[in-house]
Amino acid sequence: MTDVSPRALIQNWVDLFNQGDADGLAALYAKDAVNFQVCLAPIEGRENIRAMFAGEFAKAEMTCIVEQILADGDWGALEWRDPLGLRGCGFFQIKNGLIQYQRGYWDQLSFLRQQGLPLPTE
Repeated sequence: MTDVSPRALIQNWVDLFNQGDADGLAALYAKDAVNFQVCLAPIEGRENIRAMFAGEFAKAEMTCIVEQILADGDWGALEWRDPLGLRGCGFFQIKNGLIQYQRGYWDQLSFLRQQGLPLPTE
């Protein structure tokens, strides 16, 4: 992938996320990328990240509404909300035009309740 600004790459990520395009999203990640949603275990590798998105899109209808995208050097930050009121943020480290590392913060219990999904037992 050609070198792309963090801001443009994150906007592309949002567009693909809102389309439910797990394959398109996976193509934005480096082969050895890490996606760490802090309420879950880190996912390592492009194919595992693709499978994670495919599984999540199959379970729930999700929409990311951009509040703001900030960028500085190799890093970009996304502040987002969804139509049901959930809010969160994500940080993306971009190297050679691909996401190398992503870390996201959001309330998993609120998400599960809003989506009518089973709650953790612990």
